[in-house]
Amino acid sequence: MAKKTTTEKIECNDRDCPMHGRLKTRGKTFKGFVISKGQRRVAIEFERMIYVKKYERYTQSKVKIHARLPDCLRKDINIGDFITVKECRPLSKIIHFVVVGKLKDAEEIK
Repeated sequence: MAKKTTTEKIECNDRDCPMHGRLKTRGKTFKGFVISKGQRRVAIEFERMIYVKKYERYTQSKVKIHARLPDCLRKDINIGDFITVKECRPLSKIIHFVVVGKLKDAEEIK
């Protein structure tokens, strides 16, 4: 399968877009898989290692983060994609991250 290349410009009037709007990013960056997609947000999940002092060993745990989905990336990102999110100011009660880009499609991972 050949990849489709689009040369059309996407107009993004979203003020909470890190590329085209006024939202500044700072702090932590995470990479994870999209597990759910809503109108303006996505939920990503990734694994991390946590040190357990009592047993002097590491354990794996899954972390779920909600992130804002800008208008310009809404059509590109689907469930199962591997994306990058970056920390920003709190946008709502649970959203403190914004989607920065897409690393891999769900089809490429399988």
